Amino acid sequence: MSETGFRIFNSAFSAGAELTYAILLTAFFKPFVPAQGRKWRKLLIVFSAYILFELVCNRAALPQGSFGLILAVMLLAASKWIGLEKSFIFLLTLLYFNARISSGLMVQSLYFIVERSLPFQLEPPKAVFLRAALLVMLFLVSHATLLAVMLYALQRQMRKQRMTLQRRELCYISLVPTAGILFGQMISRLLIEFEDGVLLQLYERHPAFLAVVPVLALLFYAGAWLTIAFQQGMAALREEQGTYFMERQQTQAIRARIHEAEQFYARIRQLKHEMRGHLTNIKGLAGRGEYASLEDYIAKLDESMNGFELTLQTGNPVTDVIVNDTRRRSLDLGIRFQVEFHYPDPGAYDAFDVGIILQNLLQNAVEACEKVSEGERFIVLIGKRKGRFFLIEVKNSFTGEVVFGQDGLPATTKQEDASMHGIGLANVRREAEKYMGELELKAVQQEFSATVLLQERSSL
Repeated sequence: MSETGFRIFNSAFSAGAELTYAILLTAFFKPFVPAQGRKWRKLLIVFSAYILFELVCNRAALPQGSFGLILAVMLLAASKWIGLEKSFIFLLTLLYFNARISSGLMVQSLYFIVERSLPFQLEPPKAVFLRAALLVMLFLVSHATLLAVMLYALQRQMRKQRMTLQRRELCYISLVPTAGILFGQMISRLLIEFEDGVLLQLYERHPAFLAVVPVLALLFYAGAWLTIAFQQGMAALREEQGTYFMERQQTQAIRARIHEAEQFYARIRQLKHEMRGHLTNIKGLAGRGEYASLEDYIAKLDESMNGFELTLQTGNPVTDVIVNDTRRRSLDLGIRFQVEFHYPDPGAYDAFDVGIILQNLLQNAVEACEKVSEGERFIVLIGKRKGRFFLIEVKNSFTGEVVFGQDGLPATTKQEDASMHGIGLANVRREAEKYMGELELKAVQQEFSATVLLQERSSL
């Protein structure tokens, strides 16, 4: 290979290396980018941001320590178009550079050994250039392959469970990869030095570092992987504890309402049993012509029956109590409550499951309406059967902006209750999945709608 050919190769090699690393970064982001809209455009933004980042760093001759920071800033600025939360983009970028630097240090040791195993001899310039080209190609291929494997391992672990990154969690997870990046930058500066015009290499002066450096690099990478796995385990434990607590609370609430319904209908049966006596008294008063006493008697009887009134009849005692309780709360808060709910045939759906769905959806609707100005508060409840399916829909007014997380549930605005975020709606989704159904959430023009579709048990 001639000197001119080597220069051409060197330029092509630099472009190919940049393209390779850009592809690896884009592939690392791919599973986490939302599929809504055109996903390829979002991935193209990630790819273009890396290429632009390389151009800026190479043209400006910036120090290597600022590379990752610059790319992170560029991707954070484009987070709205990528469709990922800024904290998650920052973590992905940090993990990418930690893996890249760690894999680079491991391959660098292997590269040094291979280079030294090929004894240098006085060869024609063409052979020297060819040897150098083959070695750098070997380094790039080895580095890209190892980096791809390491990124895939991180990606696979992160996809096992959704990660909620609050400020504390992000700082905790970022410690190990940040330390790995700083370690890599420090070692990179020490690999090659010039002293009195003489080239000094770290591995020549300290051969033990040939084993120590790659082992430490691997430990930093493994530490980042284990930190993610540990955080996911803790998040799963917190979610399980929160779900158990919420389920217990909801179970107690539903059981209390079932007990109320049973008491209500027991009182109805008691009143029915007593009605014969009341009718006998009314006939006696009417027969004796004591109309004033008869009027007072009927008035007292009517007053005693007010406590047995359930304004809304849904077709099931459990849902009757839940819907009427929401109606009373809505009247107290000035919320327009519109109901068109008809319970399906008994046996096809468990009233306890339907009760949990209604309890969560209506409670969320009331809490959202409390933040809306008076006069604009409304809740609409619809429950109807469509063939083998039962549709439950709750619409309500809300104020502000609804941001949906990666799980498809609205992100919480309550920092103190962040760990309990989405448990109510997650329970609704789980109840729907019991019946091979689904939960769909929408927020359009200050109207939030939650639609649950259930399938009959007989069709499962």
